[in-house]
Amino acid sequence: QVQLVESGGGSVESGGSLTLSCKVMGSLFNIGSMNWYRQGPSLARQVVASISNTGTTNYRDSVKGRFTISKDSAKNTLYLHMKNLNPEDTDTYYCNAEIFFPGNPYYSGTYDYWGQGTQVTVSS
Repeated sequence: QVQLVESGGGSVESGGSLTLSCKVMGSLFNIGSMNWYRQGPSLARQVVASISNTGTTNYRDSVKGRFTISKDSAKNTLYLHMKNLNPEDTDTYYCNAEIFFPGNPYYSGTYDYWGQGTQVTVSS
């Protein structure tokens, strides 16, 4: 069983910074690409930043230069460092990971796992 456990959300004033963390817990798995999404009430999830298994990163235009996605493969942990936050960044943020189970005949594909979500609130 694999779980993604998020932490690090909170409330900050405009211009402030936050770092989100997402730890992948479980055993006998490998991780492919990892992503951070955001979702507002009654809206679809939108990708914010992505990092491939080789470390290639991509960002939504609205966060370029302000957000940095990184990972610590030894700790199976994904991060989103957010600076110069503004009220438009307010949302629930979700981490996502592609997980596969090498050598497992019962789970031979690639599976999407999600964190529980963490709220980021930025006040003006």
